[in-house]
Amino acid sequence: MQHEWRMKQLKSEIEQIESEIKQIENETEQIAKETEQVRSENARLRIINAKAQSLLSCVDQLCFPPDSSSTHPNPTDPDGGPSSP
Repeated sequence: MQHEWRMKQLKSEIEQIESEIKQIENETEQIAKETEQVRSENARLRIINAKAQSLLSCVDQLCFPPDSSSTHPNPTDPDGGPSSP
């Protein structure tokens, strides 16, 4: 009698463990899917970031040219004559 009871108890524990294993497998699959989504999003963001950096570089070059290539006009008075000290 005690042997049968122990066998039933073990069978119940095995079923519980199998159920937990299935749950863990499902969670593992979900994590794998989410990981792939995150990797894909990271790749997309890297591309957007590279484009943004390129655009910022162009803006810097257009709005803030190097001093050696830009010439600044001499300031003058509103009447067009040279300014006096």
